[in-house]
Amino acid sequence: MKLRAAVLVALLALAGCGEDAASPPAGEMSVEDVGAEHIHGLGVNPADDSLLIATHYGLFRAAPAEDTTERVGESRQDTMGFTVVGPDRFLGSGHPDALTDLPPLLGLIRSDDAGRSWGQVSLLGEADFHVLRAAERRIYGYDATEGRLLVSEDSGRSWSERSPPAPVLDLAIDPRDAARVVVTSEAGLYMSGDAGATWRPLPDAAPGLLAWTDGLVLVDGSGAVWRSTDSGRLFRTAGRIGGQPAALSSDGDDLYVALHDNTVKLSDDGGRSWSVRVRG
Repeated sequence: MKLRAAVLVALLALAGCGEDAASPPAGEMSVEDVGAEHIHGLGVNPADDSLLIATHYGLFRAAPAEDTTERVGESRQDTMGFTVVGPDRFLGSGHPDALTDLPPLLGLIRSDDAGRSWGQVSLLGEADFHVLRAAERRIYGYDATEGRLLVSEDSGRSWSERSPPAPVLDLAIDPRDAARVVVTSEAGLYMSGDAGATWRPLPDAAPGLLAWTDGLVLVDGSGAVWRSTDSGRLFRTAGRIGGQPAALSSDGDDLYVALHDNTVKLSDDGGRSWSVRVRG
């Protein structure tokens, strides 16, 4: 798989997720709602099949038949990490709304009302998860502040630190085995079969965003889509998204990708073709 030429492009595309330390100070807040800009994460709510879009300026929702978004709740928190864990149940991380008195690092937060409100779970003031993935009670989170991969077996109440081979750009969990994960980094792809305790490199791979449907999907920084049916040992080209990726997620066999122009696209054929789900 000829991904090495896309390494620099991928790193530049993905680096946008780490440039913003927090929302603007209260004195600089604008009354204008900029909408769903600077997308960090995507997910589908099983309760109503709506698409959730986590951004630098809060959480947004696109109804199943709509290609526009509406704000969820009143918070403008910078939701850096985001994942859906069940009907109306989400996990997040990042930086608080500037109008609150919370510490600059949210740690792990949780919503049980489809994102309208959020409660603290753990690590307040201690962690900023730029990557957040979950499978039942197990949660993987990459804390960009300290450069550490943390794993929880009890829904985020307590954590164990792992030692990934390089700084993590993205992580995907095998839907058949929550202990099997793949991470992508500037050094390439690595797999763990024991929830991050040990790692082995995957051959001929480079940085990108990851998702796992019936196979492992990687979208590199140039927008090329690659698929692997053997857990990352061999990738084959599948298609192109038509831009640089900002976020990638899966829901069953469906793939969702956000571009840097805030468009969100959908593929239901393994990444070979894409249609606009939400207009930028």
